[in-house]
Amino acid sequence: MEKLSETVFSVGCDDHDIDLFESQYKVPNGMAYNSYLIKDEKNVLMDTVDRRRTDEWLANVEEVLDGEPLDYLVIQHLEPDHSGSIDAILAKHPEAKVVASAKAWTMMPNFEMTPIATENRIAVKEGDTLDLGSRTLTFVTAPMVHWPEVIVTYDDKDKILFAADGFGKFGTRDAEEPWDDEARRYYINIVGKYGKQVQALLKKAAALDIRTIAALHGPLLTEDLGHYIALYDKWSSYTPETDEILILVASIHGHTNVVADKMKDILEAKGQKVKLMDITREDIHEAVAQCYRCGKIVLIACSYDAGVFPPMERLLHTLTHKAFQNRTIAMIQNGSWAPTAAKTMKTILEPCKDITYVDPVVTITTSLQDKDIAPMEELADNLIAA
Repeated sequence: MEKLSETVFSVGCDDHDIDLFESQYKVPNGMAYNSYLIKDEKNVLMDTVDRRRTDEWLANVEEVLDGEPLDYLVIQHLEPDHSGSIDAILAKHPEAKVVASAKAWTMMPNFEMTPIATENRIAVKEGDTLDLGSRTLTFVTAPMVHWPEVIVTYDDKDKILFAADGFGKFGTRDAEEPWDDEARRYYINIVGKYGKQVQALLKKAAALDIRTIAALHGPLLTEDLGHYIALYDKWSSYTPETDEILILVASIHGHTNVVADKMKDILEAKGQKVKLMDITREDIHEAVAQCYRCGKIVLIACSYDAGVFPPMERLLHTLTHKAFQNRTIAMIQNGSWAPTAAKTMKTILEPCKDITYVDPVVTITTSLQDKDIAPMEELADNLIAA
C-alpha cells in the first residue's frame, strides 16, 4: 500500500502474472489495478480491481478501514479490470452507497452479479459534489475517455485528480521503466481514437489545482505534472512529438529489409534522425505508438496476394481504427512481377484525415539494384522538404 496523504491510501494491486492485457497488448512488466481509499468523516473507496486480484485487494481495503464502515464506493469506470470486484466489496459492506454516472447505472446490470438496492444508488452528473467532512469530491464527466460512462473525481483537500483510465500506463506500479513510452503505447492503443473527448477533459482539468494524478493503471504522478499533461495534449491532438523519421518495414524473404536499411542510410546521410522498425518481429502496438510519436513515416512493404504483406496490412488497419491523422507518408513497395503494396497501403489509409503523401512511390523488383538509388534519394529529399 502507498499513502497519497495522511488520509488517502492506494489499496490497489500489481499483477505480475498477466502476459496480455485485454488479451492483446503485451505487458512484459505486468499491470497495475489501482484503487484508492479516502478516510474522512465518511470513508470512500475509489473503484475496485480486476477479479484476478480480488482477495489481495480486499485485504488491503480492510487493513486501511481498520474496522470502520465503508460509506461510499465510487465507480468511475465499469470496464472489468476495474469493476471486477464490485460484488465482493458490497458483500462485505452492504451499507455502502454506490456512486456512478447516470450512464453507468444503465450499464450496471452487465457488470453486477447481485443487484444493488435502489436506495443505495447515487447517480452523479457534471459538477455534482460529495461532502466527506474535511473535503469535497467533485465529479467531472469524461464520456468516451474511453467508455461512455466514465467520470473522473477531484479531491479539493489533497488536490488529487482521480483520473480513471486517463494518464494510465502498462506495467506495474514499481516497474522500472520510463513513464512516457508505456503510457504512450497504452494511450494510443486504448484511448487514442477519442482525441476530441480527451481534449475536452484536459480543458476541464486545466481549471483545477492538481498536485497529484491518481490513475487506475500505473504509478502515482506527483512531480512535473506539466510534462505528462503536455504529452496528453500532443497525443490527443494528433500532434507529433519529434522530427525523427520513422521507417516501418515488412519483408518476406529479407530483400525488403535491405531496402529499408539503405533508406535509413540515405536519410541519416542527409542529417536526419531515423528510427527503423521491422514490424514482422516487433510489437505491432509499439509500432502504432511510434506512428503517433513521429510526424514523418516511410512505409516499406512487399506485395502479397495482389495486396500488401499481412504484417503491414494489420498495422495500417490498426492505425485507421485509432483515428490516425496529420502525418506525412512516403512509400516504397517491392513486387517481383506485379507490385501492389503501395496502392493497397494507400487504400487502407483512405479513412485517415490530413495524410500527406510524398512522391515518388519507389518500386523495387525483388532485390535492391543500383538503378533504385536515385529514386530513393529523390524520395528522401522530398520527405525532408515536406
